[in-house]
Amino acid sequence: MFVPFSVSDFIDRAVQVYADRVGVVDESNQPAPSLGELTYRDFGDLAARQAAHLDELGVGVGERVAVVSHNSARLLTSFFGVAGSGRVLVPINFRLRPDEVRYIVEHSGARALYVDPELEGELGEVGAEYRYTLGRDEDLYASVGAEPRRWEPDENATACINYTSGTTARPKGVRITHRNIWVNATTFGLHAGLTDRDVYLHTLPTFHANGWGMPFATTGLGIKQIVLRKIDGTEILRRVRDHGVTVMCAAPTVVAAVLDAARNWEGEIPGRDRVRIIVAGAPPPSRTVARVEQELGWEFIQIYGLTETSPLLTINRSRSEWDDLSSEDRAAKLVRAGAPALGVRLAISEEEGNEGEVLARSNVVLDSYWEQPEETAAVLRDGWFHTGDGGTIGEDGYLTISDRKKDVIITGGENVSSIEVEDVLFSHPAVAEVAVIGVPSEKWGETIKALVVTTPEAETSEEELIAWCKQRAAGYKAPTSVEFRDELSRTATGKLQKFKLRAPYWQER
Repeated sequence: MFVPFSVSDFIDRAVQVYADRVGVVDESNQPAPSLGELTYRDFGDLAARQAAHLDELGVGVGERVAVVSHNSARLLTSFFGVAGSGRVLVPINFRLRPDEVRYIVEHSGARALYVDPELEGELGEVGAEYRYTLGRDEDLYASVGAEPRRWEPDENATACINYTSGTTARPKGVRITHRNIWVNATTFGLHAGLTDRDVYLHTLPTFHANGWGMPFATTGLGIKQIVLRKIDGTEILRRVRDHGVTVMCAAPTVVAAVLDAARNWEGEIPGRDRVRIIVAGAPPPSRTVARVEQELGWEFIQIYGLTETSPLLTINRSRSEWDDLSSEDRAAKLVRAGAPALGVRLAISEEEGNEGEVLARSNVVLDSYWEQPEETAAVLRDGWFHTGDGGTIGEDGYLTISDRKKDVIITGGENVSSIEVEDVLFSHPAVAEVAVIGVPSEKWGETIKALVVTTPEAETSEEELIAWCKQRAAGYKAPTSVEFRDELSRTATGKLQKFKLRAPYWQER
């Protein structure tokens, strides 16, 4: 028997098995009226009414619906009300500039656009055929009791298009299918040990690779989900205490924020011997990993993946063989990317010119890039997905990432294209040459440094160039430091070798 996977499977099970359980606790401090505590019956009803409203608008199966929002219950609803009804959800990074958001809305061909009320003014000139403000529920949901038209699931249909920075200045739209989402969510839930006794805290921005698939896994298992709108270390500890949180996903900067907050926390740290924190991005220093165990008493789990892989490729969780190790020695093992997740095959390329690149095969790998066939062909060749990251696989099967070949910098969990930042800096009249690289940061995991050669007799400063970038791109894409040099070393053919430029900053890591 063949029954196609669908995003709707997760919400359908939650409504059937956990209807009267509180499923989502919305952020109370937000510009839109909070939805408060939603049972899974309430949550499923909102998703159905959202789908019914799209029916009324004539937004059909396969058509795109974009949403720009901080974490909120309404954003979570859209994963099921939009993608679960056969449409395609386009979650957009709320930190992007208006012109960047406009590009994604137009490139995806989104017919409907939902905007967080906090962003209404900033994104006032970004439009679509139908544009609504989240929180004005009469514009988001059909009337109570409305039933959407039934969609016959197709597991190979696109469920979401997630835009990611890469080797080009323009972001690429990653087409993630229902099958991709289903396999990622179930294997992630398996490796993370999720059960219906867990309580999940949404510290991770949900637009990031669909919240890494956790909105689906937690919903399908009837797990209570606590929505956190903005990151604050003390507030995270408070939510852990007040809601009995047991699991969260986070960028390294969130780990740093919680550790900083713990220094001034009065009383016992909440969640000791209960919370597991799942981290991805530029791996934090092993000392930070050890501090999570020593100071918080939380379990640290490292994963590796990309938006293009839904995202889970590897997971690194402490195992019984490491129980007798010191926390420092255990941390040294946990900073590796990890072992392949169930159903993932990894290899290291021996292809000339791409030696050492990490390759992957799995049912979580993207269908294609949206309307970018050449980019698709470049990453999906010879039966493997080419990650663009350099790495090694140890005798124990664990992957270690050694170099980011595609020059993407992951800072605070955000992907930044170094080429995009270089383009902005090149537009400054004083800049003759520039190389943008990622360097270690205790707070962000990795931060952006610009190496600049100025034009003859030009005068500029670090502050001026950083401000120049912030005026022309999203603030998180601006360098945090600028280093002026007389020249940038190049190959005989004139190419910059960024791995050599990065090496001095990372040699002790």
